[in-house]
Amino acid sequence: MNFEYFISKRLVTKTDHKSNISAPIIKIAISAIAIGIIMMFIAISTGFGLQNKIREKIAAFNGHMVINNFSNNQSTITDNPISTHQEFYPDFTAVPEVEHIQKVATKYGIIRTETDFEGIVVKGVEENYRWTYLQEYLVEGKLPVFEEKISKEVLISNYLANRLGFAVGDKLIVYFLREDQDRLPRSVGLTISGIFDSGFKEFDETYVIADLKQIQRLNNWEENQIGQFELFVEDFSDLKEVGYKVYEEVDSFLNASSIIELYPSIFEWLKMFDFNIILIIGIMILVAGINMITALLVLILERTQMIGVLKALGATDWSVRKIFLYNAAFLIFKGLFWGNLIGISLLLIQKFLKVIPLNPETYYVSEAPIYLSLDYILVINIGTLLLCVLMLLVPSVIITKISPVKAMKFE
Repeated sequence: MNFEYFISKRLVTKTDHKSNISAPIIKIAISAIAIGIIMMFIAISTGFGLQNKIREKIAAFNGHMVINNFSNNQSTITDNPISTHQEFYPDFTAVPEVEHIQKVATKYGIIRTETDFEGIVVKGVEENYRWTYLQEYLVEGKLPVFEEKISKEVLISNYLANRLGFAVGDKLIVYFLREDQDRLPRSVGLTISGIFDSGFKEFDETYVIADLKQIQRLNNWEENQIGQFELFVEDFSDLKEVGYKVYEEVDSFLNASSIIELYPSIFEWLKMFDFNIILIIGIMILVAGINMITALLVLILERTQMIGVLKALGATDWSVRKIFLYNAAFLIFKGLFWGNLIGISLLLIQKFLKVIPLNPETYYVSEAPIYLSLDYILVINIGTLLLCVLMLLVPSVIITKISPVKAMKFE
């Protein structure tokens, strides 16, 4: 039988402590642990959720990496074509971390209606385009089908549909400028097959997804000429290292850029969330630890006579300290239980009901995204437990200073 655990269990199950001075302090300590867990869950799940969601939205329209001509670098439009006859296409075997590669091309255009017009970027994609993200953002209609012949089906954003009064199945006319500016713009009739809403205003205001062959025809390109390649990697955290490998493998007249390089301001902003998460975790654990130290000191003061009796009966200082550490650990577990129950419930409510909206112009998403993972839940719980117990080792030293004779006379 574990003597220390037995004594601490009796102390915990004893009901007469509820009338003592320690009762409200213990409740405050448990509440501090629970609130700390809730705040850490919210900080991590929303921080990581926002980072992942924004990365996904940027990747949906750019891939994780872009290979194009140096003349097209940092440009939305791919005026100068590159050949598809590359050693790395269709499979980038030299860099196994690259899991998908696709052909795209972009061209400026203007949608004109009877009452309004809007400047856009028509993005031509192929049949093996990664539709996963756009399928998720699809709010009406279906994805376009691109076969051997040139397809007239396109995807437009909900923003453009509302602004210009379009619906699924409507015809739209897009005007493209010619190289010879003295000639009238070239008009192309297209059909809306679906409407998407990514919540990323910068992209929703700009892109119309069409058939790559339409762009090739408008630019008078050959079948093997495209604007650029888009690459997807297996693990986004390895993007920087994979980027170096990709750059080394492409020809000298081509440039390879990651979306971190293409959108540096956004990713610098996302990095700030890491610091905020660490700061919140540190503060919450510190507050919880201080409250637990206070509770432990009160418990020791309240049980001074018991400490004297145990020492008089031969218990060592470390044995008595373990009794109170077990007692404190129980309070920590209680706080962890309520913190997990309330925290995870709040996250699930937000994940499925989306009760907290965000301004997409500021955060690039319309509601607070939630990232749930068993990994960080376990790390937070185990880390909080260990750090709080370690913080309690120092104040428990006060037990070694208590004299058995004086303690048994203590009131």
